[in-house]
Amino acid sequence: MNKYSRIFGYLKPYKGKIILYFLFILLSIVFSIVSIGMLMPFLQLIFTNPDPQCVACSPLTKGSSNPALQFINDWLMQSITQKGKLSTLGIICMLMMVFIILKNLFLYLSFYILNPLKNRVVNDMREDIYNRVLALPIGFFTEKRKGDIISRFSTDLSEVEVSIVGTVEGWIREPLTIIFTLATLFFISAQLTLFLLLLIPVMGFVIGRISKTLKHQSGILAIKYGEVMSTIDETLGGLRVIKAFNAEQLLRQKFNKQNDELLASRNFISQRRDLASPLSEVLGIALFCAILGYGGYLVLGEQIDLDGAAFLGYLGLFYMIINPAKSLSTLFTNMRKGAAAAERIEELMNAPIVVDDNRNGIVMEDFKDQIEFKNVGFKYEEVNILQNINLTIKKGQTIALVGSSGAGKSTLADLIPRFHDVSSGEIYIDGKNIKEYSLQSLRHFISIVTQEPILFNSSIAENIALGMKDATPAQIEQAAVIANAHDFIMRKEAGYAENIGDRGMKLSGGERQRLTIARAVLKNPPILILDEATSSLDTESERLVQDAINNLMSRRTSIVIAHRLSTIRHADEIIVLQKGLIAERGTHEELMGRNGVYKKLVDMQEVK
Repeated sequence: MNKYSRIFGYLKPYKGKIILYFLFILLSIVFSIVSIGMLMPFLQLIFTNPDPQCVACSPLTKGSSNPALQFINDWLMQSITQKGKLSTLGIICMLMMVFIILKNLFLYLSFYILNPLKNRVVNDMREDIYNRVLALPIGFFTEKRKGDIISRFSTDLSEVEVSIVGTVEGWIREPLTIIFTLATLFFISAQLTLFLLLLIPVMGFVIGRISKTLKHQSGILAIKYGEVMSTIDETLGGLRVIKAFNAEQLLRQKFNKQNDELLASRNFISQRRDLASPLSEVLGIALFCAILGYGGYLVLGEQIDLDGAAFLGYLGLFYMIINPAKSLSTLFTNMRKGAAAAERIEELMNAPIVVDDNRNGIVMEDFKDQIEFKNVGFKYEEVNILQNINLTIKKGQTIALVGSSGAGKSTLADLIPRFHDVSSGEIYIDGKNIKEYSLQSLRHFISIVTQEPILFNSSIAENIALGMKDATPAQIEQAAVIANAHDFIMRKEAGYAENIGDRGMKLSGGERQRLTIARAVLKNPPILILDEATSSLDTESERLVQDAINNLMSRRTSIVIAHRLSTIRHADEIIVLQKGLIAERGTHEELMGRNGVYKKLVDMQEVK
């Protein structure tokens, strides 16, 4: 049950309501048993002719010492004597109706209490999963496909909701119904009930064998669904390339294969799951027939102190066990099916957060002096990405990072806002290790403009003011002006209220990038990281964006990851990375004079 402990842990704050639910369901079961128990005097009154003057002659008891049957018999005889048979029949029918109404009233109240709790559990789980995704380091998502993460939010959480959380009431109601009913049956006839208890484990064994493979197959199903979602995401993001390379048939075949595998997994699970309910019903009826045959033999042979009416009442009570037992078998099957989804969610929730938030750390109040790398190294899955990095960036300086793809440029820049933590060495800001600062206060002083503009499906103003909830319209407009974005924004029909679509697809590449620069301007950080911010733009857009970047870099400490080396010639220092090591460093003129790696990179671009 450890895999379910987190899920059921969400119910802990609501212990009072769970106790109230338990009370309501208990009353519902009691009134259900009593209403069925009223069948015995009803059947006795209809099918026999009891002599009210001779209690011992009552066919209901036949001299039985069972106090339950004696009580019913005494009440029945007294009622017939005082009110007559027809009045007694009416009273029995009214009592049955009252008990059934009370049963269903308390059943409704139990649902009224528990259903909001179940919904709250799923809601809290969804929030916690989302918060976990936000808290996990960026490195976690480099090894996970986006579709797989999305499937944990959608398919896996839905499976947990239906198969585990949705069955909470069943795990309380059905066992209680079975226990109380069995106790009542044992009280009426211990001999018949012991025979019943010998047969029930056989039923449980058969159901357990059927559902045994569901957990494994459900895990496969979740993986297949994640693959399908990833392919859909890749297709939507790469339609231009797919069409340009006539790759439609290739993608179609890939998707159809994954979809067929998903279908096969779904069908297998559905067949096993759907088999549980009819099989449990067949086994339940077989059990009922066994009790009917064995009990009839005992009653007819007068080997048991029950008459026909009492025996039929016993059977009526026993039939109350069949549906709960059937439901329990279905619940058990669903739980096994939901276990795989629960484990996938648990894997996400237990993924290590290697970058400590340090909420109680020092609050960084200003950037005054310098950023310093001391013998910094970084490994990812035992592969050295950066080694022995020693670098000092003074306040107000512009440092450029250049090198071939995979040299470690972006990784080095990502270490400053702690998207990753160093594997060795230390990074200091104003003489303090950046791990000593609270993560939120550290990142408050840093802005990043990436190669691919990251925008959200909302208005232009909301995208510029991301993370700046107190920004005024005037401040947003001023940031857009500095970023050379105000003019194109005002040409939009709704201006700053214009929705830019998914990932800003309603805008051109240059417009999207200028919005991200406006966002950085509004934040007004002292430290700026530019990750190849102009490399994917056309010449005109690059000029507008470069002007905006120059405005943004003014009086700021800037770390520029450069693809086009012509844009960083005026940097205070250029760091040339090669295989994770600093190969060269210096100004543009110094590096060109050395005739080394940097000059070769510049010459290659000039040849192009």
